[in-house]
Amino acid sequence: MDDLVLNWDLGMGGLLLLAAASIALLLVLIMAFKIHAFLALMITSLLTAFAAGIPFDRLMPALSFGFNPTLGSVMLLVALGAMLGRMIETSGGARVLTDKLIGWFGERRAAMAVGVASLLMGFPIFFDAGLVVMMPIIYAVSRRLGGSLLTVAFPAALAFSSMHIFVPPHPGPVSASAILGADVGLVLILGLVVALPVWYLVGVLFGGWVGRRYDVGVPPILDGTQEEHEAMESNPGFGKIVFLLVLPLFLILLNTGLNMYAATTDDPDAFKAEPVVALLRTLGETPVALLITVLVSMWLLGWGMGKAGTLVEKVADSALGPIASVVLVTGAGGMFGGVLRVTGIGDAIADSLNSIGMPVIVAAFLISLIVRIAQGSATVALTTAASLMAGVVVDGGFNPVEVAAIVLATAAGSVGFSHVNDSGFWLVSKFFGLDVKTTLKTWTVAQGLMAIVGFVLSFAIYLIAGAFG
Repeated sequence: MDDLVLNWDLGMGGLLLLAAASIALLLVLIMAFKIHAFLALMITSLLTAFAAGIPFDRLMPALSFGFNPTLGSVMLLVALGAMLGRMIETSGGARVLTDKLIGWFGERRAAMAVGVASLLMGFPIFFDAGLVVMMPIIYAVSRRLGGSLLTVAFPAALAFSSMHIFVPPHPGPVSASAILGADVGLVLILGLVVALPVWYLVGVLFGGWVGRRYDVGVPPILDGTQEEHEAMESNPGFGKIVFLLVLPLFLILLNTGLNMYAATTDDPDAFKAEPVVALLRTLGETPVALLITVLVSMWLLGWGMGKAGTLVEKVADSALGPIASVVLVTGAGGMFGGVLRVTGIGDAIADSLNSIGMPVIVAAFLISLIVRIAQGSATVALTTAASLMAGVVVDGGFNPVEVAAIVLATAAGSVGFSHVNDSGFWLVSKFFGLDVKTTLKTWTVAQGLMAIVGFVLSFAIYLIAGAFG
């Protein structure tokens, strides 16, 4: 959509007004008129595209710009994750794992244990994929403990988010490191220094308050029928369930490790093209890793336990219907964010802020944060801010730690205040069973706190590095 020419030039003020009006319209449609989120997002996206001056013959490509890639990636991950979750849940595996966790850590520390497990899984696994894989465990632990789902879900979800935003090999910090010339290894180490306190302060402490404040039940998205439970029940061993959770982690980590090693070679493309390396990297692609895990779960929890193939197929098929709304609403959220990106609002904001002349690390954070709020995509916000700051950073004489701190501050901005133009907002809303108002009060605030705490820690690293550099 880079070649798109709008029918009229709204300027930055007009684009900001348009974005604010679009978000307000969406909230009114959903909260006041009770229109389904999928329809409301489509209506708002269409009206926003028209109001921005996108030509009629480019309206559908503009809508598809954000919808198609979001739907394509989310559909594979959520569908495969739901099948895996249904197999684990109906076999009794989620209960077995929950009993073991509570036996080890006690009921008071069970939510923390799930959060720590999510941190470990979040190192190589993207936010959405990791969250989908962990949802049956989150649901099972929450049912066992009683109380609000958010008590368990928030520490886990924000663990994945913290790792995804701040720690290589996730694409955001890796891309920003490449653009700004930072040492990826140093960013990884300092990223953990930032991510872990952010997770504890926001995920554990704020997440605990959210759980006490909002009593949310476990949604039935991954629940099987009583008939499926009775037919599939096998009380699998603890080791089997751990293996099924670790298998995609291992495969994805294999892909990540090979990609990181390739970056250290003289010819990364040639290394990746080697047949064995290419095969292993393919096996570690997230959708392929989840597909393999689903098939293995069907054997370990179904066929290998003497369950009929028709029963296993029925259980897997029954997982897809309930997640249709999750997938479609998340895709429509990507559509809305994509339309806002097509209008050029992110570039307009970034260019304006870049001309003010504030300190580099502050400018990088604010550009990333405001672009994120305006158009929804964390990756676009981070790469936009990093690209604008690249020249200043390269010519600024900063030491390696200062550059790494600028990368982390930019990453912190890119996570801030996720709301209705972010597909991740809708994924969380649907999986946690939250309405829009409650999601704004909880998830949006949590992501904003992550941005603020992440920036404060990054800025502290920057100041210390400057003082001793």
